[in-house]
Amino acid sequence: MTEESAGALELFLMDIEKLREYCLQIPGAEESLPFGPDSLVFKVWGNMFALIPLDGADKVSVKCNPDYALELRDRYRGIEPAWHFNKKYWNQIWFDCDVPDDMIFSLINHSVEEVVRRWSKKKQLEYAQFKLTESRMDSY
Repeated sequence: MTEESAGALELFLMDIEKLREYCLQIPGAEESLPFGPDSLVFKVWGNMFALIPLDGADKVSVKCNPDYALELRDRYRGIEPAWHFNKKYWNQIWFDCDVPDDMIFSLINHSVEEVVRRWSKKKQLEYAQFKLTESRMDSY
């Protein structure tokens, strides 16, 4: 915890429906309940980038670059290693803490980038072309 973050804590509260809509606007994103009715999972082309436990809906788990994950945990009280995930790569973000909505959205984007980065070059190229096609269709 840094000296700056140990001071007065400004609290934020993410709207889960707003987060759901944000995740679903990502090209190729889908939602599902593969672990049962209590966990809403978001995937891009079959790979998970976010999970919201619905038994409280007060947090989201996202994939993260390992060094950045540690940096975020030091900077924010509301970011910690994700429960039931590889803690090197996954962070859990509490909605009712010191993480602003725009930072949560940024971390959703980062999570998608981390997922895509691990794909083959061919699949990355196909996804890039798919995103271009999606954005052109959205402009009509």
